[in-house]
Amino acid sequence: MRTRQDRKISLKATVSALLFSALCATPSLAQAPLTVIDWLGQPDNSAPLPSTVLLEPPVTGSAARPQITVTPLQALLPPIGLVSPSATGLPIDLWRGSTPEDIAGLIRQVSVQGNPAMQSLLFTLLLSESRPLAAKGDVILLARLDRLITLGASDPAQALVEQAGPSSTPARFRRWFFTALLSGDEDRACAALTAAPFLAPDYRARVFCSARRGDWPTAALMLESAHALEILPKAQLDLLDRFLNPDIFELAPPLPLPDNPDPLTFRLYEAIGERLPTAPLPRAFSAADLRDVAGWKAQLEAAERLTRAGALNPNQLLGLYTDRSPAASGGIWDRVEALQRFEAALNSASSAEVANALPAVWQAMQQAGLEVGFADLFSSQLARFDLTGAAAELSWRIRLLAPTYEIASHSPPSDSQENIFLAALAQGTPGEPGSNLSAPQTQPADGQTNAGAGSETGAASPAASAVLREGGTPLMQSIIQGFEDGAEVPIKIRSLLDNGQLGEAILRTMDLFARGAQGNLGDLSKSLAALRAVGLEDTARRATLQLMLLERG
Repeated sequence: MRTRQDRKISLKATVSALLFSALCATPSLAQAPLTVIDWLGQPDNSAPLPSTVLLEPPVTGSAARPQITVTPLQALLPPIGLVSPSATGLPIDLWRGSTPEDIAGLIRQVSVQGNPAMQSLLFTLLLSESRPLAAKGDVILLARLDRLITLGASDPAQALVEQAGPSSTPARFRRWFFTALLSGDEDRACAALTAAPFLAPDYRARVFCSARRGDWPTAALMLESAHALEILPKAQLDLLDRFLNPDIFELAPPLPLPDNPDPLTFRLYEAIGERLPTAPLPRAFSAADLRDVAGWKAQLEAAERLTRAGALNPNQLLGLYTDRSPAASGGIWDRVEALQRFEAALNSASSAEVANALPAVWQAMQQAGLEVGFADLFSSQLARFDLTGAAAELSWRIRLLAPTYEIASHSPPSDSQENIFLAALAQGTPGEPGSNLSAPQTQPADGQTNAGAGSETGAASPAASAVLREGGTPLMQSIIQGFEDGAEVPIKIRSLLDNGQLGEAILRTMDLFARGAQGNLGDLSKSLAALRAVGLEDTARRATLQLMLLERG
């Protein structure tokens, strides 16, 4: 019987025999190697290299010590943001080359009020994934969070700080805690505070969180200590007393209203049954009224306020508008009724009913400053109806405020000079002759158009050029100048772009546009040229269309 050792010897012998057969193959087989790439089997006919190949580095001609450049090695900080660069089109090193203090100051101060296109651009900058600067990385992050909160976008601010690590620093935790209070999601923040008490923004937060987690003895002990040490103002101590001991103060008169409450004070008043109205408070408090604890009217007012600032999707406002029938009249109830009638007209598929309902609902949306949100919701449906006269004119202008403005621009309802100018502006060529306005173009999926897209969609008509020749309005002239191919970008912004400081260049351009919208038309032309230079053609068009079509006092 063959043993295992015999089998191993036999296997080795077999392998050796196969190798020997391969090496001793016939010449005909050796000349035709098996390969799927022809040139791998070709003989090498190149000339032989010289016998000596000098690959030595060059020899210095001096005995002096060579100059040595030292660069410190450091890990890149991870990007922070809720929207990927592929969706926003902005680079991940958006703030590169700028100082954190400059960027933070611009983020906090740049004005976007009254122009939804600029509001949208600011939200894109705040939410896009971007890498913090190595030095003082939190300066820009905290500015982004503060501006989101100021605009009323508490939920995105909360998500952003949670992504960054809310318990890393007291400054991050403070913003996380306050946004969580407004959204009603404070339990996780209180759990983190219990694990790391040094994060507390003040002594009240520890008392509140101890009570929220059911540790009433600890909360009562800390409150008594605050009384004894007088480490809190009397108004705050009285509020905490009623929060922890509601039975004792059941018949007590209501507390005086605070002048400038923070989110914790707001929630404490809510907890003791004396909820504060959010209308006179900063916009961030409106987010608290979107919860079920608020009545329908309070929810409607909060949703309108946040939609005006671009912090709420118009679909959420539409859901509240159509939630139930209004039980009263006047004010916001008239807007609810007008919108419900308009939606019923759309569902009826009758052009006559739509034409009758459109003026009333548009006037209601103008009163609330919600024109762009309304256009976003209903422009596609309006385009399906065959309207005439004043209704067709109004419908067309509403469609110019929607993202599909360029499609609408190819079918103006009349040949008035202003309409032709608006159509040419929507196509990005408000000052060039020779346009063909009858050939619709498909709007790009991402809503952005390259700076040179105007030549593809067609230039403006001769009548649009006549606007500039015959005078037009000063606003039209400045817009035409901003859209000219040779429009000069301001030196400061051009310098930023040349240095790769894209984020700062965009913020300074937005600041320039805000000054132009307030009446400095020279700045308006320069800002439009700068927007187009950085590839924000869609923003430039929408911003100027809104400037022309929206009535802002």
